[in-house]
Amino acid sequence: MDAEILYNSPYVAKRIKTYAKGKNISLKDLLIACNLGSNTFSHMLHGRSMAFDSLARIADYLDCSVDYLLGRTDNPEVNK
Repeated sequence: MDAEILYNSPYVAKRIKTYAKGKNISLKDLLIACNLGSNTFSHMLHGRSMAFDSLARIADYLDCSVDYLLGRTDNPEVNK
């Protein structure tokens, strides 16, 4: 993975959106379930970082790893 995009908020937001869409989960449902504000993705797309606990809640809800959402791996599986 290209080091320039790792930890880049817009990249992470797009990765979350794409993965959620692939699992037929709406962003609205994801945000409600994770107790996040409706502008979360808009803020991320404009460069604001997300708190680590919010990212962890999203990963748990999507049943994937935080590393996957950050782009550190292409394998969404959670190492258990």
